[in-house]
Amino acid sequence: MPDDLAPVLTALVSIPSVNPSIAPSDGTGEAAIAEYACTWLTDRGVRAWTEETVPGRPNVVAEVGAPDRPALVLCAHLDTVGTDGMTIPPFEARVEDGRLYGRGAYDMKGSVAAIMVAMARLAASPEFCRQGRVLAALVADEEHGSLGAFDFVRRHPAAACLVTEPAPQGGLVLAHKGFVWADVITTGRAAHGSRWDVGVSAIAKMGRVITALDDFDRTELRRRTHPLVGRASMHCALIDGGTGLSTYAPSCRLQVERRTLPGETPERVRDEIEAVVRCVDESAQVTITFSRNPSVCDRDASIVSCVRDAVTHVTAEVPREVGVGFWMDAAVFSAAGIPTVNYGPLGEGAHAAVEWVDLASVARLVDILAESAQRFSAHSLGAR
Repeated sequence: MPDDLAPVLTALVSIPSVNPSIAPSDGTGEAAIAEYACTWLTDRGVRAWTEETVPGRPNVVAEVGAPDRPALVLCAHLDTVGTDGMTIPPFEARVEDGRLYGRGAYDMKGSVAAIMVAMARLAASPEFCRQGRVLAALVADEEHGSLGAFDFVRRHPAAACLVTEPAPQGGLVLAHKGFVWADVITTGRAAHGSRWDVGVSAIAKMGRVITALDDFDRTELRRRTHPLVGRASMHCALIDGGTGLSTYAPSCRLQVERRTLPGETPERVRDEIEAVVRCVDESAQVTITFSRNPSVCDRDASIVSCVRDAVTHVTAEVPREVGVGFWMDAAVFSAAGIPTVNYGPLGEGAHAAVEWVDLASVARLVDILAESAQRFSAHSLGAR
């Protein structure tokens, strides 16, 4: 294990960086951790600076190599979810049995530390500095709106990206699902609870809508599959309606989440939900409130072959090519036209009461990142 890896990761976990958009009570934001990372990198000969996405919410950007060379981006996010419900001290960064415990250790400060140490290693290589180029994107706000990733791709063109989210069982992640959030509104007629002859319950209407959506999920969506990410799905997540126990409900709002496969669009999701809903309630309204695209990378892309070969070189095992059901910043880079793959460390407890990262896997990630950058540089030179 690199001598500086455990101290860096310990420091990162010890600096709270809870996303204030999802946990306002303990949301510190990324400013303090960004300052630490930027200073650490600069002290080791890496050109590093911060870029504000919005006031007080910075990315850290770092660069090693020749400015005229194609850039490989190494990406990890600085923010974490909140600490409510944790059963371990969130910011003590305790090490036990080869695991480092604390909020964000797994999701994903282990990856941030690996990128920082890999950048310092590459900066110490005169050959790489002449022939290669790598950018670190240590971004803000992934846990909420991905302000950091969107800001980075607006400012920095790149040839490829390696995102370092924790990967299931050491897999090489080529694809992940997207998601769409939709509101369904049904309308009734308010009346006294005794006036069955006048009142119309929007909640009763919504009951029929829920049944229809659930049937559509089970009978249609589960038939749609992608070889890497599996089946499409949808669930009814939140519901709110009515004004009082003795009043027919004048309106009801259902919030639906639809997990999308590569190739599916928010427009298609909206049209399908509308078609299902209006079969049981023609007056119901469907609105898309938020969406994030799925992502897929061609397995023959140069970044995939470089990372695959780097993982094989470091671990002596060819990684499995996999997809995941959750969303990540890879889609932001993909949508910007940057071929993007994901490989990360092992551990458990993302968003959970106990969170830890396997230190040996973080050390391997350092080697894989540096090796991937070297291989991508060589491939880019050969493609000239």
